Amino acid sequence: MKDSIKKADILIEAIPYLKAFRNKVVVIKYGGSAMDDAVSRQSLIKDIIFMSMVGIKLVIVHGGGPAISQRLKKIGAAVKFVNGKRVTDEKTIKVVDRVLSQINKSLVQEIVDLGGFARQLLAKKNNLVLTKCQDPALGFVGEPTHINARFISRILKKDIIPVISSVGRGNSDHKLYNVNADDVASAVAIALKAEKFVLFTNVDGILKNKSDEASLLSTLTVKEAQKLIENGVISEGMIPKVKACIDVLKAGVKKAHIIGAYVPHSLLLEIFTKKGIGTEITKE
Repeated sequence: MKDSIKKADILIEAIPYLKAFRNKVVVIKYGGSAMDDAVSRQSLIKDIIFMSMVGIKLVIVHGGGPAISQRLKKIGAAVKFVNGKRVTDEKTIKVVDRVLSQINKSLVQEIVDLGGFARQLLAKKNNLVLTKCQDPALGFVGEPTHINARFISRILKKDIIPVISSVGRGNSDHKLYNVNADDVASAVAIALKAEKFVLFTNVDGILKNKSDEASLLSTLTVKEAQKLIENGVISEGMIPKVKACIDVLKAGVKKAHIIGAYVPHSLLLEIFTKKGIGTEITKE
């Protein structure tokens, strides 16, 4: 009985958030090694389906770096990074495109199998994500220049979850480009004027002390986040994620969240409870 009452209390606590976010857009970036963990992936998908069922407009943008590296090694191709960016030649971009298309299809199928409604959206089609070459030395690596927000919005109006991969088309040459999923997700959030931008990571959020999980920073402003980058508290792979959050906030997105993918139902806990579970970043 106590457990049932506790569950009811949690639902009551969520009412103001359910009301506030109904019909609002939430863009979720999902990727990294967390995608390979079946338990955490299913937990996240259930959270996404729940949010969609109560009227929140969810968009998922995914990467697949570990799977791409694994496939390249399997075929004997070189795996090379420069400043965290994958060097992508003509052979590599074909592998990237194939792997991300497979991941995209699998994510959509899992959502459908668990009772949700989703649609596979490959960023290279329908001028969904147009790009420009980021650096000729990196090869076919691009950065977003245009998002077809009208096309995505039409799908959201049908209460379908768009699942977007991170391969785009070149603005001028129409070739395929490998695009960082964080960059695609932030560009989509800005184009859709999203209410929230959520980045899933392998850690619980931003830690003041990397070796101490209890040092989790639950709330930060843009200025505070920038200072933590300058002081080296936020470093390495967390820097581009925090910068993506800062970019969307400066462009008008209300709030950004960095949360751990391995905590069961972390998305619901972050969005629908007062305390949250990860790091929330606000403009001021």
